[in-house]
Parts: sequence; C-alpha cells; structure tokens
Amino acid sequence: MVHEADALDEETMLGIARETRLSETTFVQTATAAGADYRNRIFTVAGELPFAGHPSLGAAVAVARRRGVEQAQLTQQTGAGLQPVEVELTLPGTRGRASMLQEPAHFGPEVEAASALAAASLTAADGDPGLTPQVVSTGIANVIAPVADPSALARASFDPRALAGLLEPLGATVLYLASWEPDRGRARARGFFHGGEDPATGSAAGALLAMLAERRGARALEITQGVEMGRPSRIETAIEGDRVRVGGGVVVLVEGTLRL
Repeated sequence: MVHEADALDEETMLGIARETRLSETTFVQTATAAGADYRNRIFTVAGELPFAGHPSLGAAVAVARRRGVEQAQLTQQTGAGLQPVEVELTLPGTRGRASMLQEPAHFGPEVEAASALAAASLTAADGDPGLTPQVVSTGIANVIAPVADPSALARASFDPRALAGLLEPLGATVLYLASWEPDRGRARARGFFHGGEDPATGSAAGALLAMLAERRGARALEITQGVEMGRPSRIETAIEGDRVRVGGGVVVLVEGTLRL
C-alpha cells in the first residue's frame, strides 16, 4: 500500500499497480466521507475496485503502524461504503491481527453449476448438489460456487477466456470455489480472477459465509485458501448482525520508499 496518496491521480495509481503486479495495490488518502478515518483506493492491474477484503485489512494495519498504536478501531472509506476495521499489533511489530465488518450481503442471480464450474475446467458433477452457485456481494460481487469434494479444488485450473465469459456478464470479480465441511465449521477454497489465482480473497470469504448463513444457517467459518498455489492462508469469518466479520493474522513483509 502507498501512504499519503492524496496527490496521485487515477492514472498514476493504476500505473503503480501495474508496476507492482500484485493482486491489489492500495492508496491511502484523506477521507471525503463523514465518519471515516481515511479513504482506501484499491487498484488491480486492470483498474480500480470499489472494495476488496485483504487490501482493506492490510491498509488498516499499515495506518495503525504509521500512527504508532498497538490497538486501533478504524473506519475506512471505499467505493462500497464505510467499513469498521479492528487492528491489534505488538509495536514496533510486523505481526498482528486485523478484522473488518464487510457490507450487508446482497444476493444476486443464481448461476447454473455447469456454467460456473466450466470456467475452472470442472463439470456440473463436481458441484455441491445442495448449493447452487450464486452471485453474492458483501462489498463487491463474486460468483460463489460450492463443490462437493475438496478433490475438485485440486483439479480446477485457470481458464482466462472461460472465466471472463462467466464473470463479465454478471459484473462479478472472482469465481470462488469452496468445499464446505458443516460439521467442522470450515471450508477449503480457491479464487480465480482475471489475473489468475488469488491466495486469499476476503471479499469472497465474506460472501461465502453470507450465502451459507442465508441457506443453511451457518454463523462462522474458517476458510483455508491458496494451498494449491503454495501460498496457504487462513481466513476467519463470523456473522455479526447483518454483516460478516472477516479477519485473521497479518504479517508485514516489505517496506520501502516510492519516488515519483
């Protein structure tokens, strides 16, 4: 993420995001909405996103570290609205925890299992027979596609043309495959977007729990993602009122200075 980004225009922010080639690059600016502590602009190499989960948590951790506080309750402003974020750090530490309340869930159209799963080189037979794929948003729209068995996740693969054909007409950002274990309160997941595979997708994790809460009454879920690409992550989710709280551990990996 980039601090003190008020002077950067959208073209420059997009250029920086394309230079870093990360899943998302964030830019912290002065808030323009009442009640917000800062504005978080989130860019992929393709353009700006109204909201994303992990860039929100990462930005909040960076803001808290810059302010020199071990605990912080912050409210960020994104294109999706205002999201409360909680941060716990051990200063001057590079490790801690962060969680956020995502936007109230919006449930979009259901999607045929054959169409959704074909975008990841799977078939309708791989789908969970009791959970039809659906477009769900807790800040940004994603296609949530439950699969019957975690072995399907190992066989899934990135097909950019098929993925674009699925996501673009639906206005969705990520195809999120998930194998749910209701008795254990956990799931395995993979997330595919236009740039490839994402090791951790907080916005889709929130949408997955929102979907399971709506259909099956789930209240919490621990999600493991990124295993197949060698970048395992653990995402913790829980229902709070009409929102989903998403969080987990955070680690600061790199710091530096950007000169334009």
